[in-house]
Amino acid sequence: MATIKTITPHFVSDNQPATLHFNLWDKFNEFADAQKSNQTLWFFLVLMVHGVVFLPIPAVLSYYFDGSAAVLAVTMICFFANLIANMAGAGIRTVLKLFAASILIHVAMIIIVIV
Repeated sequence: MATIKTITPHFVSDNQPATLHFNLWDKFNEFADAQKSNQTLWFFLVLMVHGVVFLPIPAVLSYYFDGSAAVLAVTMICFFANLIANMAGAGIRTVLKLFAASILIHVAMIIIVIV
């Protein structure tokens, strides 16, 4: 049989300050978690950036700057890695990490071939 307790509950005030993120990795994870609702938008953005900006890079680097065929291989690997990750339903953190890695790889490739 249930009994009525006459003791009032003791509420504890939890006034902890918000955690400060001094680490870039923590800031990135916080940003990525906030973008979970925009995952479809990121999918289309990744596809558009790769299709419009990154896929022409091998042609430009090969024909105008005598780049090697490895430029095409790296571009295609980055493109398909991002495409498969997005279509397979990878987490938003993975999608954003792959996209950032792809941007850095292409910028490094352009700098290496031109300089």
